[in-house]
Formats: sequence, structure tokens, C-alpha cells
Amino acid sequence: MHTRNLVLDPAHVDPPASAASAVSPHHVSPSPLHSQSLAHRDLRRDEFWRTIPGYAAVTAAEFGDHRWQNKHTVTNVRQLRDTLGSAVPESFYADIEAGIAAAPMALRISPYLLALVDWRDALADPIRTQFLPLRSQQQPDHPMLRFDSLNEREDSPVPGLTHRYPDKALFLPQPSCPVYCRFCTRSYAVGTDTEVVEKMKLSASTTRWEEAFAYIESQPQLEDIVISGGDTYNLSPAHIEAIGRRLLSMPNIRRLRYATKGLCVLPQKMLTDDAWLDALTRVVELGRSLHKDVVVHSHFNHANEITGFTEDALGRMTERGIHVRCQTVLQRGVNDTADAMTLLVRRLSFINVHAYYVYVHDMVPGVEDLRTPLHVAQALERHVRGATAGFNTPFFTLDAPGGGGKRDVHSADYYSRETGVSVFTSPSVKPGKKFLFFDPVASLGSEAQWRWTQPAERRAMMDEALSAV
Repeated sequence: MHTRNLVLDPAHVDPPASAASAVSPHHVSPSPLHSQSLAHRDLRRDEFWRTIPGYAAVTAAEFGDHRWQNKHTVTNVRQLRDTLGSAVPESFYADIEAGIAAAPMALRISPYLLALVDWRDALADPIRTQFLPLRSQQQPDHPMLRFDSLNEREDSPVPGLTHRYPDKALFLPQPSCPVYCRFCTRSYAVGTDTEVVEKMKLSASTTRWEEAFAYIESQPQLEDIVISGGDTYNLSPAHIEAIGRRLLSMPNIRRLRYATKGLCVLPQKMLTDDAWLDALTRVVELGRSLHKDVVVHSHFNHANEITGFTEDALGRMTERGIHVRCQTVLQRGVNDTADAMTLLVRRLSFINVHAYYVYVHDMVPGVEDLRTPLHVAQALERHVRGATAGFNTPFFTLDAPGGGGKRDVHSADYYSRETGVSVFTSPSVKPGKKFLFFDPVASLGSEAQWRWTQPAERRAMMDEALSAV
């Protein structure tokens, strides 16, 4: 019997005896969601940076200028010590220094982010966790991890261009960012060489760009180009506009996405770098005149990253008709609770950013402590859905290792919470192939953890999963 469209007349339905008391406002306790329904509007507008010893004398005009932020970006432990002073013990600096030595990404963090960290509880702070590695918290990489786990280089027909999906390609014009995230999935190429990684070189060369443009023009099925890197924030205004105009001039291209972490880590740029924002605006307006879609994809992971600076920056973009979406990375100790993720999603919607994706953390070297099991993402999706409007509700996804592409976290063809092995298929991307994903070993029971130390047992767990699909 189909009941989806069945309408019942309340006059002909006998309510249960307790119905009256169940709906009485005097007996209804507000849910946690309702009691905190306005928390997402509570954005910091105080001079929070003055609590940092190195920024105590910095004026609001200075701190709000992107040039001051860039000039005072911290790139080594000496600068960090000069900035924080005695706000943290000396042992913390030693822990950071050892963590950087074992990390695939170099240190680069903006004063804005440093000032948002709660240094009274630095070990647990969600912003510190993402950008400043502590050796004491790092865990061994998963035995099945491999560099460039998403196979971006294998799916690259020309340097700096990944073409995996039929109608979409990823263009990487340059390899630097305003800050470096510990968990960067492109740590094989982004940033400077570290003690553990020699990066693939992707210079910001117009000759290389033209090679990518020629390929894009030669593929009539391509309609959607993501311009990333690195980070488009680090492109000059002239390059922002030149790349946009070049791609929009191609008849096959219908959609452009400028990807940037900058709105999260350096919102001041949207407030004081008029030339950059003007260049982006001209590309958006050109796209609109051609009936093509040009948007910005940003990256926020925690509600604490969103302040009055962010709201003002997004306000300028909204005035210019620039649409912004957000791609979040699910991280242990950062946003892996229902309350944290729901607050983030609702705060994003408040500043006119559409929550687009929440990614299960990719298998990246040096950050096993940040990864969560697949079932955490599945549970969070259930909690977040319904907390706000559907168009502001993110799609919880897993980017299948080996180039399988983005898969719904609930779409695993097989998943064992005991062994932590899941299997995904991707018939529209790579038909006939099976893609394995692995929960962090530390999240498993003691027997499964032992099995992952034994090569024969590893193979048995994977064979079991593959044979079940």
C-alpha cells in the first residue's frame, strides 16, 4: 500500500489518551537545538588578538589589513615563540618543533588564526589542532596509506590538471597557500619541501597553463573547471581575471569554481585588497553575461573560525553577487560531534555560505590522529540533516582512495566496523573497480589493531571485504 501521499482528516483520527499532555506547551522541554538556536549568530567582534603578547599593541586597523597579516605570518618556531611568548610553556614549542619535523606540510599560519586559538587549552583547541602539529599527538600512518592516495597525478593528462569525472577537471595554477593545513590532501605538491616530503613542482607558469587550457578546449565533454592549487588567494588580480576570461571564452565551459581557504584564514583580504576582489567580480559578471556560473568554494572546519571579519568579508561578496560554498573536512577533535558540526553549518548559512561537502578525512601522511572512522560521518549526517534548510545542508562524502571519486558515506557496498575496512564502487567514474577505505587503526578493537600489524592478516581482512561485494 502506498502511504506517501495519504492525507488523514484529524477529525476522524482518535488521538491517544496522552496526546493532549504530549503537545501541551507547559510539558514540552526545548530540545538542545532549540535552546541554542541563536548561538550561530554570536560572532566575535572584540579585539581578541590583544591577548597574544606579540599582538598586544596592534591596532584594529593594522590587524584588519591583509598586508599586515601577510607580513606577520608565522613560518617557523622562532617566530611562534616571539609571538606567543610565555602564553604556552617551553615544552609546547619543543613539541611543535618535533611535530613539524615529522609532518608533510611546512608551518605557515596567519596572525588571525593564531589569535583565535584558546591558548589556555591549546592541546584541545580545534584551530591549533589543524595548523600546528604536536609530536605527542601524532600517530603512525595506516599500513595501507600511500602518497597521493586519491590518484590525482595518475589522472593528470597534463601537469597540474586532473581529469577524473567526465565533465569536470581540476586545474592547479600554482602550489602555494596563505596558510598550510596539516591535513592537506595535496601535500605531494602544495607548499615547500619538508624533512619528510620532496614536493612535486607545479610552477605558476603561463606556458604550463596554456598546455592545460589546450587540453580543456580539446575535450568537448568538459563543462566544469575547479581552479585550485595551492590556493587561488595567492594568484594576482591579473591572473585571477586572465584565467577566468580564458576559461569562460571556451564554448564547452559552463561553470567555474575558484577554490580558496583564504576566506577562513585571511578574511581581511576581501576587506582591504580591492584590486583582487574587483578582478574576481569582473569574472563573475562576465560569466553572468554569458549565462555561465562562476562561484567561490571556500573551506571552514569549525565555527570558531567565523568572526565579524568573516561576516564583513562575505557581506562584500554578497553585495557583488558572488556566491560562496563551503567544503569541510571531518576531523577528530575538531568537528566530529553533532553539536560542533551543526553549529558550523548554521553559522555558515548565517553569513551566506552554503555548506556543500563534508569530506571524510583523506588518508594523508602524518595526520592519522585527525582521521575518524566512517561510521562517525554516517552518524553526523543523520544529526545535521534537519537542523537547517536542505540547501544549506552539506553532503557527507568520502573521496575513494585510488581515484574512485566522491561517494556518499552511506553508499559503501561493504563496511566492517570490526576491521575498519569499507568497499566502494564508482560505476560512473571507474566502472568495474572496487575501492578500499580504512578506518584509523587506533579506533578499532585490540584484536583488529593486532591484525593490522600482521601482513597476512591485513590481506585476509581486505580479501574478506572484497569477496563480500
